[in-house]
Amino acid sequence: MTGSRAALVVLLALSLAGCSIPSWVPLIGRAKAVPNVPTGAARPQAQPQKADPPKGAPVLPGAPVARTPQAEEVLDRVICVVNNDAITLFQLDEAEAYHVYESKQEPKDATARQALRDQLLQRLIDNRLQLQQAERDRIVVEDAEIAEQVAEIMKKLAVTTEVQLEEALKAQGVTLEGVKRRVREQLMVQRVVRRKVTLRVTVTEQEIDRYLAENREKLETGLSFGAWHILFLPEAGRGEDGWTVARRRAGEVYALLLGGEDFAEMARKHSDDGSGKDGGALGTLKRGELAPEIEAAILKLQPGEVSAPFRSEVGYHLFKLESKETLVGDGLVQARNQIREILFREKHQARFRDWLAEIKQRAIIDRRL
Repeated sequence: MTGSRAALVVLLALSLAGCSIPSWVPLIGRAKAVPNVPTGAARPQAQPQKADPPKGAPVLPGAPVARTPQAEEVLDRVICVVNNDAITLFQLDEAEAYHVYESKQEPKDATARQALRDQLLQRLIDNRLQLQQAERDRIVVEDAEIAEQVAEIMKKLAVTTEVQLEEALKAQGVTLEGVKRRVREQLMVQRVVRRKVTLRVTVTEQEIDRYLAENREKLETGLSFGAWHILFLPEAGRGEDGWTVARRRAGEVYALLLGGEDFAEMARKHSDDGSGKDGGALGTLKRGELAPEIEAAILKLQPGEVSAPFRSEVGYHLFKLESKETLVGDGLVQARNQIREILFREKHQARFRDWLAEIKQRAIIDRRL
């Protein structure tokens, strides 16, 4: 497995379906906040430098790698405290590395990079707040649930034992315990969001009716219809006289059609459009494919009805509507289900923002960066 392939699989494996976290956040665990050590004060002795991964081992972009004691001092610096939980510079750097890897796009300049890091730090803070709420609510994730998710990760990485999984993760600077901790935290956040947000969102039939009435035209975009067409072009070089002749021809044919003449036969005899040889058949069209004014003239007809002569910038037209799909029956049921999903998503997002703002207002957040 190549480095980028392994990296991508782990990222996908760790992204649990339905998780409320808007973007990837670091795998490393939470640290309790500690006071900043004053300049010149003695620091605990740094741990020995980690060995480099074996040659050829896939390395996950942004994953923890060997760090010197000096680097540890900088990267482990606390940049934010959320209540009593610390977020370190290393966690922010890690989140940035993964974001760049996933988006495959570096910030274009220092200003853009700072804006990105501000956004990522806010996501780390938001995630920490949600996790703390889950702990306050005593939300529990069973070991069996963790094992089930680990089994899915093993399947995605094509390994059969935990020993093999540990080796695959180690090559990318990630520990199995770190993965299990991350899975547990994601499941806890999912459940607290479900309890505090999802289960409190409802969509009524009246709300669906109102949305349908206000957005019917937009919802009908993409529905199909069948039509026939006869075109009368103005004679070239005759100015308004040419348009007058085209209007007269259209009126004469329209009268014949009202008298019972066959539309296809009239199209073959009189149409200046290429479809005339096919009896004026336009085939099956999707709403939105024709010019708006022409489509409106066609769709206001009932199946089998012929339009009065209609002038466009091209010439005069006669249309016959063969059939059209409408929001009735199965189509209406499908549209209502789509509306329910749209409204639920909008209300869920609004409720989530309000809930997050509530717990943020009660929190003590000390940003040091």
